Amino acid sequence: MKSIYLDNAATTAVCQEASEAALRAMTSVYGNPSSTHKLGREAKVLLDASRESVASALGCRIEELVFTSGGTESDNWAIRGAAHANRHVGKHIISSMAEHDAVRKTLDQLEKDGWEITRLKPDKSGAIPVDDVAAALRSDTALVTLMMVNNETGGVTDIAAIARAIKVAKSRALLHTDAVQAFLKIPFSAKTLGADLISISGHKIHAPKGIGALYIKSGLRIPSLLYGGEQENSRRPGTESLPLIAAFGAAAALGKIGMEKHTQHMSELKKKVSALLCEEMPQIQLIDSGAPHILSISLPGYKSEVMMNYLEAKEIYVSKSSACKKGKRSHVLEAMGIPDRQIDGTLRIGLSRYTTYEEICVFVQALSQASKDLFPSLR
Repeated sequence: MKSIYLDNAATTAVCQEASEAALRAMTSVYGNPSSTHKLGREAKVLLDASRESVASALGCRIEELVFTSGGTESDNWAIRGAAHANRHVGKHIISSMAEHDAVRKTLDQLEKDGWEITRLKPDKSGAIPVDDVAAALRSDTALVTLMMVNNETGGVTDIAAIARAIKVAKSRALLHTDAVQAFLKIPFSAKTLGADLISISGHKIHAPKGIGALYIKSGLRIPSLLYGGEQENSRRPGTESLPLIAAFGAAAALGKIGMEKHTQHMSELKKKVSALLCEEMPQIQLIDSGAPHILSISLPGYKSEVMMNYLEAKEIYVSKSSACKKGKRSHVLEAMGIPDRQIDGTLRIGLSRYTTYEEICVFVQALSQASKDLFPSLR
């Protein structure tokens, strides 16, 4: 049997439509979109069409979407830009203890620069309760930044409800959400969500790595991170990476068309793998979460790295936490108050629309065998 890839929360395989779009942009439509000759104009048409595809999938206007290098850049730009734009309100920011490092470390730097950060505790799924956000709002709160879907547990934070809570409180705080794990996995539209800034990334939806976007609500002006040319309506200078953008557009269009079917498929697989795991290994512990594609499991007393190595030898690929942690203990699970013994035995399963039932059956049997072979005393 071919290798089994169950780490789709870290990255996804590039779909054929996206790779073909990138190849065409590299070999046929290779002009600079800013050039005024024929090849440049053809490239500009492709750039505009790709932007329209991503904007349509996100539910925003094309002028509200700026292409970036990925989720990390989008998060950095959104947070630093919003803090600067709203600094007249105050120097207080609300976030959580369970954010991606792209958010956490940006906030750490702002804290060194004199900003006060309130980091809320996640609930048992890894989501942030709306009431906790509302209670943390102050007259000097300039920004609320919270991820929509936790990248380690799949916990879903109700960003729309938080936007309403900010409005009810008559707060002047801006709202940013890291929607990298939510885009085309959880139904939402930028038009109705209520967020001022939304970060998304291509490689989580079967586009290549190195491309993402930032939604900036109409009327909101935030300073650029870079200085240079007038690309992206003078908001992000530098020649656009058209092959990556074209691939992003193709993947977004495909993802939008099949979203309902794809999410239903992943949700059903998640339920099945959960049931199979509990049946095969009664000692296993699962984190119940709303995202269709992320399942966090734990075998307390076992060691994640040892189990991962065992599975890798059988060409089955999972992870223990966010890929950005590079093997370090999960700060998300620590923030949730999960015991060290359980954290150290945690694996993250990431599903995609290409994952099959046969694959998860093989994975469950392999994990069960690993527990028998490696940790017989714990059975």
